[in-house]
Amino acid sequence: MRAAARPGGKVTIAEVAARAGVSKGSVSLAMNDKPGVSAATREKVFKAARELGWLPNQAARSLSSASTQVSNVGLVIARPARMLGLEPFYMEFVSGIESVLVERSYSLLLRLVHDVGEEIGVLDGWGRSKQISGSIMVDFTLDDPRVAPIAALGLPVIAVGHPDLTGGLPSVWTDDGAAVTEAVRYLAALGHRRLARVGGPATLGHSMIRSEAFAKAVADLNLEPGRILPTDFSGEQGARATRALLASAQRPTAILYDNDIMAVAGLSVAQEMGVSVPAELSLLAWDDSQLCRLTHPPLSAMSHDVFAFGAEVTRRLMDLIDSGHAEVGAVPTPVLVPRGTTARAR
Repeated sequence: MRAAARPGGKVTIAEVAARAGVSKGSVSLAMNDKPGVSAATREKVFKAARELGWLPNQAARSLSSASTQVSNVGLVIARPARMLGLEPFYMEFVSGIESVLVERSYSLLLRLVHDVGEEIGVLDGWGRSKQISGSIMVDFTLDDPRVAPIAALGLPVIAVGHPDLTGGLPSVWTDDGAAVTEAVRYLAALGHRRLARVGGPATLGHSMIRSEAFAKAVADLNLEPGRILPTDFSGEQGARATRALLASAQRPTAILYDNDIMAVAGLSVAQEMGVSVPAELSLLAWDDSQLCRLTHPPLSAMSHDVFAFGAEVTRRLMDLIDSGHAEVGAVPTPVLVPRGTTARAR
């Protein structure tokens, strides 16, 4: 509940600290997005500030200065820093974002957090203190808890995700369901009857969409029921899932991976276990990247221009910031690029 304003005075940093049960220094670090406080402490500070209706002095000065123009765009990602650094998708996506921002003399505020609760706190802090003009949001889940509090901020936001997941926020997405269906049909046309999918976290919206499309396509083509193994997108879990599949009694003849890192790891596991690719096993990656072209044999992939995707998302955010309106809709569906890891089933 929001606290009533004190007669004759403004809320102070000391009052925020007292409500949150932390020091004034911790409040300053949290509200200025500085290291030195835990995620739990940061969230307590943001919650106390929201309840008291408090903005730091720097933000108040910015709000009162007509000459001050905010030229920052925010992006918060709930992924481990090490994992993000290894994943080509986000490196290309961020590069695409930067290619548009540099034309407008904007900067990107990128923050990695542990969970969506911390993400809500960061966006709330950025929005209330006017540190950003707008934000790009990614990795939506079903009934995503971020939608309502972010919509309430009134901050210009472009959501990267299917509109079934983004709760009315302006959204841009790729048709992952159509791409998975194309992949399954391609593998079936090569004679594969037993397929498996090594996916991302089962709670992620785009993983759910891909899993549903995979199961439906397999059923529609009268293939054997396909196995779906969720992972955290890492090479380690991709390798573990591949070992489990190849060691099973009903070993698949084709595996579709949710990203390139896991597909590369899967190819290594197949070689380790003496399973010939593509003679005995076909592998197909999502998110075509340089990694896919450097393996031996090179990986077949569902390919889309991630750099261009990041740039298009950012252009639409700029339109929303400038005019209050942005075009929403799907961008081109990923397309199949056959290479050396897919072949006719024996």
